[in-house]
Amino acid sequence: MSEAPEVRPPVVTPVRVIIGLCLVAPFVAMLWVGSYAKTDPAFIGIPFFYWYQMLWVLISTALTMTAYKLWQHDQRARASRKGGEVK
Repeated sequence: MSEAPEVRPPVVTPVRVIIGLCLVAPFVAMLWVGSYAKTDPAFIGIPFFYWYQMLWVLISTALTMTAYKLWQHDQRARASRKGGEVK
């Protein structure tokens, strides 16, 4: 009979907490509508409501890219500690 692989609970590290925050921040910012449901201050004639949301598109892209790079770094570090290779 074959042995089942040992199942360990996930490890919470500071890097993984940062990754989670990077991925959750855009949702919190967009779901908190009361913080940006206004017209002033306008930017080049565009009401705050619209340019705030468009700014978060760029911020979300940067945060997602950061989370991905941190995840890659974390996986490489874990693989090197185990002596294995990440595919």
